[in-house]
Amino acid sequence: MPICLAPLNTDVKIVRVLTDDKTKKHLESLGILVNASIKVISSVNGGVVLAVKEGRLALDRSIANKILVA
Repeated sequence: MPICLAPLNTDVKIVRVLTDDKTKKHLESLGILVNASIKVISSVNGGVVLAVKEGRLALDRSIANKILVA
């Protein structure tokens, strides 16, 4: 399921990132890696705020829909 549909305040595992290589490398530098564990803190209108490692990261709807989690 896309990360924007993930339950709030629950650890989820990233399964796939469906973007081009340039965007994927940028997300990897921010801690969005396949098999990484993240937590969705907030979700509004498709945009999400994530807890990644020890920081927070906000993603808009277009990117959030391309990150699949389990």
